[in-house]
Amino acid sequence: MATSDTAVKKIGNKNEKVGQVVSAKMSKTIVVEVTRRVPHPVYKRGVTKKKKFYAHDGQQSAKMGDTVRIVECRPMSRLKRWTLGDVIRRAVQVGIEPSAIGLDTPATVLAEPAKRKRS
Repeated sequence: MATSDTAVKKIGNKNEKVGQVVSAKMSKTIVVEVTRRVPHPVYKRGVTKKKKFYAHDGQQSAKMGDTVRIVECRPMSRLKRWTLGDVIRRAVQVGIEPSAIGLDTPATVLAEPAKRKRS
């Protein structure tokens, strides 16, 4: 019964959540906001609930605004109990070319307008 097929072992079910990255300023850590709609307990109207999760991003591949999938894991720190599964959709990175606004080099900075003196 020796087979050369390698099977991927999946131990238990891991929780997965999909949300949007709201902060990627920390080293190897992202903050993901997961939004869900639930009915109000009394009025039965749809209510939006949001929760933030700290997730480990070892390659620092997620940027702010990306839609990502996070997977439950062992505690890595006081707040981090999730890892980045994959980036579902990249955020649009808006940037302006320096030549489009009349700047010759990127190092050129527009000066603030001079303040008028009162006479």
